[in-house]
Amino acid sequence: MNKNTLSIAIIVLLLAIAAVNFLGPSFAEEKPAQPVASGAANTADSSAPAEGEAAPDFVLTSLDGEAVRLSDYRGKKVILNFWATWCPPCKAEMPHMQKFYEANKDQGIEVLAVNLTSIDKGEESVQAFVEEFGLTFPIPMDRDGQLGPQYQAVTIPTTYIIDTEGIIQKKVVGPMDEAMMQKLTSSIN
Repeated sequence: MNKNTLSIAIIVLLLAIAAVNFLGPSFAEEKPAQPVASGAANTADSSAPAEGEAAPDFVLTSLDGEAVRLSDYRGKKVILNFWATWCPPCKAEMPHMQKFYEANKDQGIEVLAVNLTSIDKGEESVQAFVEEFGLTFPIPMDRDGQLGPQYQAVTIPTTYIIDTEGIIQKKVVGPMDEAMMQKLTSSIN
């Protein structure tokens, strides 16, 4: 009798695994569309910026209240990073990003660390994070949650390396260290 029960349990488990594998991709495709508020963002999702293409321009307000427009940085190499305060890999990456910024800010390289404010814990926690890590580069705030999906920052941190002409040279999903940032920016114009 125990053999029959064990056999049935194994069959049920295998069927459950097959169902998850079969249905899993369709569930994953539906989830990113749920938080999007407008059709414009859905269009942006389907045509996410790719390596070799121009980085879509944007204007966001920084944590300091300043307007940040990507096109204003044309002529500089840009590390465009998407992050949130609750993200452990983002926390690990930020000290490296700050050291890289301090060493390279006068070399024609800019860091723009876009906080995904609409999915973060509020601007007070962003301010506390910036103070805790001593961040001095611009922190544009994606308050309405439109830029993150446009740049497909689903897994964070997500970073785009943009050349002096505004062309995306590399997309990096996951944390970077200072050496990686140096390598990626030194290999582009």
